[in-house]
Amino acid sequence: MKNEKAVVVFSGGQDSTTCLFWAIKNFKEVATVTFDYGQRHSAEIECARKIADELGVLFKVLDMTLINQLSANALTRDDIEVTAEEGELPSTFVPGRNLLFLSFAAVYADAIGSRHLITGVSQTDFSGYPDCRDTFIRSLNVTLNLAMDKQFIIHTPLMWLDKADVWELSDTLGALDFVQEKTLTCYNGIPSTGCGECPACQLRTDGLARYQAKKMAGANT
Repeated sequence: MKNEKAVVVFSGGQDSTTCLFWAIKNFKEVATVTFDYGQRHSAEIECARKIADELGVLFKVLDMTLINQLSANALTRDDIEVTAEEGELPSTFVPGRNLLFLSFAAVYADAIGSRHLITGVSQTDFSGYPDCRDTFIRSLNVTLNLAMDKQFIIHTPLMWLDKADVWELSDTLGALDFVQEKTLTCYNGIPSTGCGECPACQLRTDGLARYQAKKMAGANT
């Protein structure tokens, strides 16, 4: 893969930034595509832009605000509370988001001569989102290839990793401090360690604590 080009679906968060470092290690040329879908915090897009610029990779924003015209959710509406009730889809679920993002990413990849798409979805820590599951990604990969008569490969480096494992991967890639300090994962739009209270921050913080404990235990053996 080292002599090929890849496109990373990029939000500037922990997961997609870890995937970006993974892509830089594994591909000759890397581009990022970020989506403006009317998310509450435009800081997310600017964070992604700064990271891409700092790492020297191509950055492109696509307008997907039509999603905001069709559904109401906590990621695009500040009057909807972030909730995650057991047995129900989280209020942060944006219907069709990954389906549309990956489809448009494939169109963009085709335009720049790439057959590799990289996304940070995870079935282990998928937060109840059905479009983060392995079965969905595999199905979409087949559909994209049939629809466009191409041979795309969707890479999901984080699919079977929990948040502690994702931190470990970023550390292995020499990017743990970068990811910790320069990404934006918080649902309240606060970079780095975030607000510490929303589900995204809690997942991130808990994962880091578990990885640091594992790393310390390993150092003491």
